Amino acid sequence: MRFDDIALAVPRIMLPRPDIDLAKWSVIACDQHTSDPQYWQQVEEHVGNEPSSLQLIYPEVYLHDENRGARIEQIRSAMRSCLDADVLVEGEPGFLLVDRQTAHAPSRWGLMVALDLEQYSYAQDATTLIRTTEGTVLERLPPRIEVRQDALVEAPHILVLIDDPQRTVIEPLTEIPLPTAYDTELMFGGGRVRGWHVTDATLIEQIIAALRALASAPGFGSNGSGTDPLLYAMGDGNHSFATAKEVWEQIKSQAGGLQHVADHPARHALVELVNLHDDGLTFEPIHRVVFNVDHRALLAAMEDFYRQQGSQVEIEAVDDRSRWLQMCDSLDESEDHHLPYVAGGRDGTPYQGILTVHQPTHSLEAVSLQEFLNGFGNEHGELQVDYIHGAETAHKVGSQPGNVGLVSQVIDKHALFPTILQDGPLPRKSFSLGEAEEKRYYLECRRLAGDTESP
Repeated sequence: MRFDDIALAVPRIMLPRPDIDLAKWSVIACDQHTSDPQYWQQVEEHVGNEPSSLQLIYPEVYLHDENRGARIEQIRSAMRSCLDADVLVEGEPGFLLVDRQTAHAPSRWGLMVALDLEQYSYAQDATTLIRTTEGTVLERLPPRIEVRQDALVEAPHILVLIDDPQRTVIEPLTEIPLPTAYDTELMFGGGRVRGWHVTDATLIEQIIAALRALASAPGFGSNGSGTDPLLYAMGDGNHSFATAKEVWEQIKSQAGGLQHVADHPARHALVELVNLHDDGLTFEPIHRVVFNVDHRALLAAMEDFYRQQGSQVEIEAVDDRSRWLQMCDSLDESEDHHLPYVAGGRDGTPYQGILTVHQPTHSLEAVSLQEFLNGFGNEHGELQVDYIHGAETAHKVGSQPGNVGLVSQVIDKHALFPTILQDGPLPRKSFSLGEAEEKRYYLECRRLAGDTESP
C-alpha cells in the first residue's frame, strides 16, 4: 500500500524468528563509537557466533581498513544466509509501534514506516516533503553505497522527525491494546525496546489521515504560504537515507525511468518516525575533536577567523579542570557564542579554556564552529576531525597528546523545523537525538530484493 501524497508506504517488516536472542541480535547504529574500536570488539565478543544484525552492517570505525571489500562481501553473504535459513520472518503489511526506554528517558515512542525516496532531497534549497536537517557530505556516501548496492535486506537506524504538537499520529496508538512484536534489553547500556504490530486496516487509515491533516494544516511546515510543506525532517541517519536515495536513483536510471520500477522495494526506505514533541526526545550537542594539531595554533586561527568576520573574540585559559567544568556548566544562553575547548600538549600536558565570540555572524554556535573548521581544513590540507557524542568522551579524546576537543552547546529542538524552512539544512553534526547510548539499535529489517511484494 502506497500513499504517494504523503510520501509513505505500508511496509512488510521482517523480524528475527522467535528463538533468536534479540539482546545479541540488536546492536547500536554503525556510525556510533567511531573512535572507539574497543567498543565494537566488545560487541563482537558479546555476540559470538549467534545471529546478529552486527553481521548485516558495516561499523564505520572500520571504514578505512584495507579489507573493506572483503567485509562488504561478508555482509552480503550474511544477508543471504539470514534469508536462506529463515532467520528473518516477513510479516504482513503494517507498521510497528516502538517504545524505547533508556537511562535518560523512561519512554520515547516511534512508528516504523517506509518513506518514499522519490520525495526526498538533501539539497540546500529542497522543497520536498522529506528533507535533511544537516549538510550532507557527499564524500561519506561511496562506502555506504557499496554496502547497500545489491543488498538483499535493509536494517535501518534512521530516525525521522514529525512536528506534531497535538500528538495526533503516534500517541493515540499507545492507548490501544496491540499484538506484541518484541520486548528486549539492549546491550551495553542501551536500555530496553518494545514493539507492537499495527496491521489493522482501521488503524492504518487513522495514521494516514493524521499525517495528511498534518501536512495540509494552514501554514504548517511551510514557508508561511501553506505551500511546499516539510512533513518529515531527518533526525538520525541522514547519510544512510541519502545513500538509499543514491542507490535508488541508480536502479531507476538502469531501468530506464520510474515508470519501469515504480513498485520496486528499493524505492522506499524503512525508518522510525518520532514526534518532535515527545517528552522522551531530547537534543544533545555533538562535539568535535581535531587530531594532530597544536592547540595554540588552532585557537589563534579561530581568533583570527572570527575577528575577520567583524566579531570580538575572548580566549580564557583555565588551569584547573574542575573549575573549567564548573564554568562550562554555568554558561548561560546569550547572543555570544561560547566554545569550550580541551587539548593535550605534545608532552601530555592537559589544557582547557573557553573561547567566546561576541557579536557572532550566525545564530547557532554549531554553524560558527563548523564554518571555521571547514575554512581551516581548506587552508591546512586535509583536517582529521571526529564527531563525538557525549561530553566525557570528547574530553577524554580531546585531551590526548596532539588533539583538541571543541565542546558544542545544545540547540532548541522546537526551533528545528522553522530553522530548516528559513535557512535550509544546518551544518553536519549540529545536534544529536539523545546521548550515544540512546541511538537506534538495529532490530527490524525489510527485504530490498527477491520474492516480495512492494514495498
